[in-house]
Amino acid sequence: MNPIDALFQARRKVFIPFVTAGDPDLATTERVVPALAAAGAGLVEIGFPFSDPIADGPVVQSSYTRALTNGLKLDDLFAAVGRVRAAVPLVGMVSYSLVYRRGPGQFLDRAKAAGFSGAIVPDLPMEESDDLARLAADRDFKLILLVTPTTPRDRAARIARLSTGFIYCVSVTGITGERDRLPDQLLDQLRWLRGETDLPLCVGFGVSKPEHVVMLRDVADGVIVGSALVRRLEQIGTRPADAVVAEVQDYVRGLVKALGA
Repeated sequence: MNPIDALFQARRKVFIPFVTAGDPDLATTERVVPALAAAGAGLVEIGFPFSDPIADGPVVQSSYTRALTNGLKLDDLFAAVGRVRAAVPLVGMVSYSLVYRRGPGQFLDRAKAAGFSGAIVPDLPMEESDDLARLAADRDFKLILLVTPTTPRDRAARIARLSTGFIYCVSVTGITGERDRLPDQLLDQLRWLRGETDLPLCVGFGVSKPEHVVMLRDVADGVIVGSALVRRLEQIGTRPADAVVAEVQDYVRGLVKALGA
């Protein structure tokens, strides 16, 4: 069984942190991923730095720029993730450009060998996802699709049928980044989606506070927190890494507690 399926069968709620691979270096990534798991994360999303991300806000974009400026290469990313010893599934957030350049089948083989159980490919349209979905299914590798607040319901229902592992439910219109509050209509969308699929529903974009998590915990199966973590981790390099990682763990424990995970 794919580790993502096993996770959601075993746990009522799942906290999913996002980190950028190679920010500020891959040694930090290898250290931080197990630390997040130790703090209560059930799954870790790892961002593949890319020069032209389509949905990421300034915090994540800056982390991608730092990693690329430091010379991060795809093979180095896979090698570092392969050395990670975290007892939780790993999911990649990756541009289809990187998948295409490596060759979809070869990319999936390398990702699975490195320890990834699935991938989110935000710039791959649903209408063009059949080939990658087939290759992923052949490898028991999850292809996780996104539903946004502006996705028409007939299209959202089709996305729900095509997605595997879980559905990434985008909470807000716009790019990633911390928000003061989440839109009330998000709850209606999640309740509607619940009637369209048996897949877990995981909410990301804008989630950063315990009160956000409390708002979502009765209607979502997981919450995804990215920019708030990346912003904290970017202090590594100007402050002692031990102190930054400890603070990040405390922050994660607070969100995990709010989720009841």
